[in-house]
Amino acid sequence: MSHPLLDVDRIDGPPGPFLASIGEVFARFGMHTQDSGNESYGLHIGGRRFFVKTTDPDVEVYCDHSARVELLHNAARVYASCPHPILTKLHRIVECAHGPMLIYEWVNGKLLRGSGDPQSPHERFRQLPVAEILAVLDAVYDLHDQLATRGWIAVDFYDGCLIYDFDHREIHVVDLDHYRHGPSRNDMGRMFGSSRFMAPEEYELDAVLDERTTTFTMGRAAAIFLSDNSLERAPFRGDDALYEVVTRACRDNPDERYPTMKDFFTAWQEARQQ
Repeated sequence: MSHPLLDVDRIDGPPGPFLASIGEVFARFGMHTQDSGNESYGLHIGGRRFFVKTTDPDVEVYCDHSARVELLHNAARVYASCPHPILTKLHRIVECAHGPMLIYEWVNGKLLRGSGDPQSPHERFRQLPVAEILAVLDAVYDLHDQLATRGWIAVDFYDGCLIYDFDHREIHVVDLDHYRHGPSRNDMGRMFGSSRFMAPEEYELDAVLDERTTTFTMGRAAAIFLSDNSLERAPFRGDDALYEVVTRACRDNPDERYPTMKDFFTAWQEARQQ
């Protein structure tokens, strides 16, 4: 028996009415929750839940609809090249009047997007025992090590790409739409992303973006989750060996950082074993 969602390649109309006709739309994420121009749905069908990501052609944001369509296809290419266990499973792409619908497995948890609210998921996560935070960073770094071996450079990675299930201590990574394949040049000036995670070259037109950019972003993740967003030693909750790895990764000069994600991850693992 065919599945009304997983065995479909194309529909004629827009996504919303189609999804409502085949299951229960229990969540909808549009301009009120994000500024990307994307529109996404939580769909319950046949005892399973899915996350369906598409884009709205009528919304005016930082890039036009055709560019947003390409970003969704790019996200699918990232997943296809590296189906890592912490990446939310992508089942298929369904073409519709609005462009591609990416059909993901639904995952439980909370987005760790930064917030000043002490009760926010972000702050709750930062207050977890160090061992739990380190386990999450280990998994995120393993993912990016594998992505780097396949040529991907992290762009627009930040805490809003992380969903953490506090009950089961599971991390999931989403929204890697802007990742670039192979070294490239900054063609924007100030690129997309959170300033808390961005490397200096992500602000400089024509600067090189390569694996050293990824190592900076990964180092910033540790500075944010294990410290107070600074690179000062006192608030950092790891030991000296981990602190040295993080501060080298976050140097302003790319030539002074780890040259590859593999080098960074190896140094991180060695520090973890001390």
